[in-house]
Amino acid sequence: MQSTTRRTATGTRRPGAVSCSWGTELWDQFENLEKHTSWGIDFLERYTKFVKERADIELSYAKQIRNLSKKYQAKKNCKEEEESRYSWCRSFGSTLRELNDYASHREALAQNLHAYIVSELVRYTQDLKTERKSHFQDGRRAQQHIENSWKQLESSKRRFERDCKEAERAQQNFDRIDTDNSKADGEKARQTAQQKQQAAEDSKQDYTTSLKQFNQDQQQHYHTLVPVIYQRIQDMEERRIDRLGESMRSLAEVEHKVLPIISRCLDGMTHAAESIQSRDSQQVVEVFKTGFEPPGDVEFEDHSAPMRRSISESSYLDNRAEQRHTRRNSRGRLWPFIRKNKGSGSEDFSHLPAEQRRKKLQNRISSIGVEVQREREQRDALAKLREVYQRSPEMGDASSLDSQIEEASQRLDRLQKELHRHQGWLQETESRLVDHGGRRQSGGCGFESQATTPGSSSLGHLENLNHQGPSSRESPDGSYTEDNTAELHLKSRSSEFDDDFDEDEPLPSIGTCKALYPFQGQNEGTISMVEGELLSVVEEDKGDGWTRVRRDQDEEGYVPTSYIKVFLDSNAKGAMTYI
Repeated sequence: MQSTTRRTATGTRRPGAVSCSWGTELWDQFENLEKHTSWGIDFLERYTKFVKERADIELSYAKQIRNLSKKYQAKKNCKEEEESRYSWCRSFGSTLRELNDYASHREALAQNLHAYIVSELVRYTQDLKTERKSHFQDGRRAQQHIENSWKQLESSKRRFERDCKEAERAQQNFDRIDTDNSKADGEKARQTAQQKQQAAEDSKQDYTTSLKQFNQDQQQHYHTLVPVIYQRIQDMEERRIDRLGESMRSLAEVEHKVLPIISRCLDGMTHAAESIQSRDSQQVVEVFKTGFEPPGDVEFEDHSAPMRRSISESSYLDNRAEQRHTRRNSRGRLWPFIRKNKGSGSEDFSHLPAEQRRKKLQNRISSIGVEVQREREQRDALAKLREVYQRSPEMGDASSLDSQIEEASQRLDRLQKELHRHQGWLQETESRLVDHGGRRQSGGCGFESQATTPGSSSLGHLENLNHQGPSSRESPDGSYTEDNTAELHLKSRSSEFDDDFDEDEPLPSIGTCKALYPFQGQNEGTISMVEGELLSVVEEDKGDGWTRVRRDQDEEGYVPTSYIKVFLDSNAKGAMTYI
């Protein structure tokens, strides 16, 4: 059974990890170990850079805080003595001084990060690189040695094979000459055969020696050298990991040491704020009191002459200007749209696209189900406890639990109603997704061409409309629904029209469009159209999913951009052709 130990920075192992030796488990992964350790050092350098940038941010923050404190310090002038009279002025001065001390401590934090973490990690990383280079050089030398031994073995093996073949040919030649030719030729062939036989024997001896040496080298390589070298690399890697953990812990400890001092600065600011006194109003009396008595009544002087006051010319002009302003502000706008709050949501998540809405509803139903189960278990537990009290009155009053059981039942009823409500919304969303899927398959090229247009990118704004009732009309991709509540979401352009908008001067046409789908403009500012109808474009989609169009020079309104195919004139100001 493997021991659960972990190697420390000193090379010993401590409990907490399963012992796995790189030398025995990863004997054939030299290149991967080289890549892994290189990546580990790169990660250490990356963390060092992170701490350095963190310290730089603290230093910059401290500098800005100090400059801010200095900017609002009271200037040494005649008003300094006056400000010292009031507790709120003195409190603000104390707050600025505490803020200056606060900046000093943030600066000290940055310096400690540089001194105790960044500098130490930079030095440690350099030492680690040197150590890693040494270990892998030893590994390469060992690898080179075993490869050279293998090459020598292969060379002696080939030489032995060659000499054996030559000796065999020489022997065959001798046998042939010995039977067919003269005695002299036979003697020469015999000597040659003997020489080749001797060379083969020498090559065999060489090959045997090389094979024995290679086996020894291989045994030493895989069972002695590689385990030792790889174990050193593993120890180095574990020290790097431990050092990284210590650095992360030091980062938190350095800030922990500064927090009490910073807390005292904040306490000083709180004390300064608490020293403000409303009695400062008495100081105003002391500063500005003259001691004179208020003037008495003015006596009546009867000159027996009528006093007529005429309206001054300036008053008359002011009244006329005010009337014009009132009339101007009261003029109705042709397109009274308001900006929609994109951050607003709803309980049924109808502001989300259908797929996202379904996921949100599913998650909400799951969480409500957990709450229902918890409330049901609590109610059942109370009911069982009440039964116990009823059987054994000496253990407690059963009637004291009635109110708790009633409250639990009410909470359970509310949760179940909410669960049913969300399930209904989920069923509605899923049915809409099914309908939309069928429509996409049978919608033809008109919808496919529309789905990739720049105008269709603004449909996320239209998806915020509520999809309520069977009579609601949806766009081909389910992103728009027109109903009585849609008007609140359509009104998004009031800031784009002047107060002096003249209804008698229509905007010039900047292009044309073709209706891909019918649209019933029942809301204020919209216009109806039928499929295939050609209309003039007088204003592009500004990102809210609506395009302003005109019919026959006398009827204007907005239609969903996803319902039309737009052809803008190339010479129109700001024109851009899109579909």
